Amino acid sequence: MLTRRIAQPLDWFLNRIVAAIAATGIPPNALTWLSLLSNLWAAVLFARGRFAAAAGLMVVAGFCDIVDGRVARAQGRVTAFGGFLDSIVDRYSDLALFLGLLVYYSQVNRFMDACLVGAGMAGAVMVSYARARAESLIGKHDVGFWDRPERIVLMILGALVNRMPLALWILAIGPNITVIHHIVFTWQRTRLHPESVIAPAASVRQPEAYQPGAAGVSEPALLSRTAQRGR
Repeated sequence: MLTRRIAQPLDWFLNRIVAAIAATGIPPNALTWLSLLSNLWAAVLFARGRFAAAAGLMVVAGFCDIVDGRVARAQGRVTAFGGFLDSIVDRYSDLALFLGLLVYYSQVNRFMDACLVGAGMAGAVMVSYARARAESLIGKHDVGFWDRPERIVLMILGALVNRMPLALWILAIGPNITVIHHIVFTWQRTRLHPESVIAPAASVRQPEAYQPGAAGVSEPALLSRTAQRGR
C-alpha cells in the first residue's frame, strides 16, 4: 500500500536499526508486547484528552510493530506463533485506541464524534476480518487502500494537528468502503473464477438430510429436544 511505497526508500536506514536491535538479542515477541503496552497507554491518554502525547506513543508502538518481524528474521526466530501473536496484538491495539477516543468524546458530550469513533472501530475490525477471510478462500491479494498502516498514520496525524474529527470521518467511511471492495472482489473471484478458490468444496459443511428409519437415527436431534421439552 501507500505507506509501504513511501517507506521503501528508508529501508536501508531501517535495516541498520533492525540489525542493531537484533544484535542485542531482544526477543521479537518482546517488541510485540511493547507495541501493545504503548498503544494501551496511548488509549488512556486519548481518554484524558492528551492527543499529542497519545500520538507520540502510537509512533513508538508503530515502530515496534514494524521492526518485530524484521528482528525475528534477522535473529532466525521466525515462528508461526509470532505471526499469530502479532495479529492478535494489532486487533487489541486498534480496539483500545478507538475505545480511548470513545471515552473522551462521551465525557465531553460530543455525540456525533462518538458515533464516528464507533463506525471507525467497526471498519478497522471488519477490514482485517474481510481480508483474512477472503485470503483463506482466494489467496493473497492487494485490494483496497485502508489497511492498518494507513489507518494508524491518519490517526496519528489527526491527533498531532488537532484535527481528529476530520480523521474520524475518513476512518468511518474509508475502511468500510474497503470492506465492500473485498466483498465484491471475493464474489467476482469465487463466482467468475471458481478455479481460483483455495478451499475445497468438501470442506464446506452441507446440511445433513434426515432419513426416517435410518439405522441408528430415530428422529432429528432438534425435534427430539423440542418434543422432550413439551412433555
